[in-house]
Amino acid sequence: MNFDLDPADAAFQAEMRAFIRQALPADIARRGRQGFHATHDDVQTWMRILNARGLAAVHWPRQYGGTDWSPLRRHLFQVELRAAGAPVPDQAALELVGPVIYTFGDEVQKARYLPAILNADTFWCQGFSEPNSGSDLASLKTSAVRDGDHYLVNGQKTWTSEAHKADMMFALVRTDGEARPQAGISFLLIDMKSPGVSVRPIYTINEGLSVNEVFLDNVRVPAENLVGDENRGWGYAKFLLTNERTMSAETPHTAFDLEQVKQIAAVEMRGGRPLIEDPLFAARLARFEIELRALETAVLRVLHMGDNDPALNATASVLKLRGSELRQRIADLAVEALGDHGLAVFPDVEGQDNMDVLAPVPPAPDYAAGWLSRMMFRRATTIYGGANEIQRTIIAKSVLGL
Repeated sequence: MNFDLDPADAAFQAEMRAFIRQALPADIARRGRQGFHATHDDVQTWMRILNARGLAAVHWPRQYGGTDWSPLRRHLFQVELRAAGAPVPDQAALELVGPVIYTFGDEVQKARYLPAILNADTFWCQGFSEPNSGSDLASLKTSAVRDGDHYLVNGQKTWTSEAHKADMMFALVRTDGEARPQAGISFLLIDMKSPGVSVRPIYTINEGLSVNEVFLDNVRVPAENLVGDENRGWGYAKFLLTNERTMSAETPHTAFDLEQVKQIAAVEMRGGRPLIEDPLFAARLARFEIELRALETAVLRVLHMGDNDPALNATASVLKLRGSELRQRIADLAVEALGDHGLAVFPDVEGQDNMDVLAPVPPAPDYAAGWLSRMMFRRATTIYGGANEIQRTIIAKSVLGL
């Protein structure tokens, strides 16, 4: 297989690199390179810059504001975004609920929600997991009972990323308690400002705030916010989760991390010479680069697979499994490469530029900022998007026939 880019694709990548470096505000880029969660304002500012160029959702169909780029060009664009330190956009909106709405939603829903997603006027969170329904999602208990022109929703969602910033939640709810688990679920859009919605933060091991508990107490949701047909939500969720698991390979982010590790190893000294000259360390870097290249190739293959390909779900599970483990291992390597500087904890104040805002900061160089926090948060990569144990079960059943 030839891994060299076609000259036209190489020119496209160079054009996108130049545009991103010119358009991305310097302060936002600096915060992005530190690896903390981006602020709401940074994400909104950057998404609006991209939207003005028609680049907010390059993977969407052109009729809904996307592009006609090939899967390879979409991938190259994501690589350049991350390499520049651009903030991660509202993935719950762009990668998950947006495609569900334009695929299964009605015309009113498309007109109402899609433009607001593209322009970052509306931020979204995903209401799937519950205290006793995580990877076994079909066992969820949150109920939605039809009451005239509304649904009355009661229950609890947990590990809800960015719920504290979100305007809307897309949620799986049980609309038929008598049907088998997968058959009684619907896909509902819930305004987070509705009476009865309350959010409680969950601080993670790195003392950051990105996940939450959401409580739904007699929340009245207009019936027009039902996506598709009642009790068909499980099918929409499977469509969405395939996107999420492909996204969870996170190869552009891993490539960015790996490049930063190389830069660290070039300046950190061991035994009187740069760490990157140590043969054992260089061999570990090479192994990670090979694994990343293989994973990137696998991602491109999935992007070229048809939506009805029977191997799609299992292949997406492989990507999620390999990608999440690789992210953890590279973050571990970065902290190791930093030596004593890897012990410095730079507090993450909602993604603010700690080097300017907070004083005093730990006695460590700028390039150490955020790495210990990143390494600790990476423990979650093998859990979110479907725990890796579940992915192995999917692979065993679908691929190996076990």
